[in-house]
Amino acid sequence: MTQMMQKPQMTQMAQTSNSRRGTVPAAHGAKRRLPSREAARPSGQVWLLLMAFLLCATSAWAQAAPFEYRLSFPTPEHRWMVVEARFSGLPAGTAEIRMSRTSPGRYALHEFAKNVFELSITDGKGRALEPARPDLHQWNVSGHDGAVVVTYKVFGDRTDGTYLSVDAAHAHMNMPATVVFVRGQMDRPARVTFVQPPGRKWRVATQLFPTQDPLVFTAPNIHYLLDSPAEFSDFTLRTFAVDNQTIRIALHHDGTDADADAYTRDVERIVRESAKVFGEMPRFDTGTYTFLADYLPWVDGDGMEHRNSTVVSRRGALRNPDQRLGMLGTVSHEFFHAWNMERLRAKRIEPFDFEDANVSDELWFGEGFTNYYGGLILERANLMPLEMLLGGLAGVVNTVQFSPGRQIRSAVEMSRLAPFVDAAVSIDRTAWPNLFISYYTYGQAIALGLDLSLRDRSDGKLTLDDYMRALWRKFGRSADKTPGMVPVTYTIQDLRDTLAEVSGDAKFAEQYFERYVLGRELVDYAKLMGRAGLVVRKHQAGKAWMGDVRLQAGAGGARVTMLVPFGSPLYKAGVAQDDYVVSLDGTDIVREGQVEEILARHRPGERVALRFVRRGGEKVETTITFEEDPRIEIVPVERTGGTLSADQKRFRDAWLGAQ
Repeated sequence: MTQMMQKPQMTQMAQTSNSRRGTVPAAHGAKRRLPSREAARPSGQVWLLLMAFLLCATSAWAQAAPFEYRLSFPTPEHRWMVVEARFSGLPAGTAEIRMSRTSPGRYALHEFAKNVFELSITDGKGRALEPARPDLHQWNVSGHDGAVVVTYKVFGDRTDGTYLSVDAAHAHMNMPATVVFVRGQMDRPARVTFVQPPGRKWRVATQLFPTQDPLVFTAPNIHYLLDSPAEFSDFTLRTFAVDNQTIRIALHHDGTDADADAYTRDVERIVRESAKVFGEMPRFDTGTYTFLADYLPWVDGDGMEHRNSTVVSRRGALRNPDQRLGMLGTVSHEFFHAWNMERLRAKRIEPFDFEDANVSDELWFGEGFTNYYGGLILERANLMPLEMLLGGLAGVVNTVQFSPGRQIRSAVEMSRLAPFVDAAVSIDRTAWPNLFISYYTYGQAIALGLDLSLRDRSDGKLTLDDYMRALWRKFGRSADKTPGMVPVTYTIQDLRDTLAEVSGDAKFAEQYFERYVLGRELVDYAKLMGRAGLVVRKHQAGKAWMGDVRLQAGAGGARVTMLVPFGSPLYKAGVAQDDYVVSLDGTDIVREGQVEEILARHRPGERVALRFVRRGGEKVETTITFEEDPRIEIVPVERTGGTLSADQKRFRDAWLGAQ
């Protein structure tokens, strides 16, 4: 059993000067001005006494008691829990108690304090203290005796990777949505005690450090605590070993043991195939990695990576074959994050900011490259049909190639917009469908292009796997030695320099980044796919098309239910969201499917009459010129009547086959 690792504590004065992100400055103290130079020069004995005092003080702070958290569930059926947080060894002055506004793995604000109620604060002796409230997320506590005890209830009814969920079946806790912390005390260790709900015998699944008591856990620092979700329930546990480490699956589901066994076998294949990309497993801090998996009719779909664990959730059942591959896709993506994002991390999101949105230029790499490998690993593990992988890749290429947003913003600029879109919902309409491409999708397209480009220019001797291994060696491995923190981070320049080293061609690396990452160009996917015997072709060649829009037929015509894409035939004709298409080519639109029937009678380039009514009631009679749908599909050459050559087969197998 691994013991809790404690970091040396700061001096009192250093503690009071910490930044709000938890960065620890060097200990320092202000010197008092003395009357003369001689008076300011201590004798040898004074120096010895002073050094002894500092050593004793440092030792005392290094052994400071951990912050104590007690999590109890008096009536879990009512969807709330009780948190008691005891913060001892605090410096004199005001203690700033905070609730997180963000969560590791998320980039937007989530305002977790909204679910906190009936909060009370005392000092270490139980004397009530009245906090000041500088904002909705903070309680400023003055007049304490070096200890502050905060007790509150917190409501939670969303089971996913971001929020808190408590009910009669379980407590599913994302810690930023659950516990408060003390600003400036992020390096303090923590001890967490889970209290059984009345009449239940639940167990705890978490990446927190275990103790001899199965309901008591520790964290080496508050960063690690807030990064450590927990499932408290009567879950099903499965384990397997990889590279002398234990992989645990804590399954909260309504299936059978056979379902759990089959799921575990598939997860193991994903884990082993993922490790081959980097050539090794990360060194998990407790020697274990935990999947917290919730598959139930009332949960919300999500996947959220953490340092030594991940939350994977989906509304449904393991036994449902139509949902199984989607579940495994989330597993594949999130486990890849154990390397890419959790240890191989961009400079601007380390340390993680729990008080403000986290903005990064590199999410196209951290999330997008992970997205690429999520599907690739399923294919290599023989868990995904080739047609499904190719369909997904075609969708990625279509999105990036034909979305208007690519003409406006690069992958780097899309990454910076994460706080606006990462589970952040705007109640006002925006033009984002025309302005934004997800950094997941954009980055996946870049990863696909780079992988195929490296393979093509080296005749298969260099691959994206080689690039990921090189980055891991330079930036990722260092995190294995520091629980909760990543000491060596990367920038875009580091990513470019490493590509130059791996490829042996600095000009290639510079051009790839300038054109496809910082710029808005795309690689020639058709040419590169051809090396693998894959044909890129129009999926609706020769057929009329008026834009990728949704129409809902009803009284008064077919309503346009989404933003009309810039540059599409409907856009050029003046049609916008919420307008009604009344007639097309002389035919009144009165039922679903009519527009598709009319399009089937025409060819690209033909112009027909169009009548529509604008949202304000204006009636418009005009024409629309049909175009050919530019979107592509990717199919194996042997399914087009062609022949797969030996060289193409070798290339394809090396790319998509088990490694």
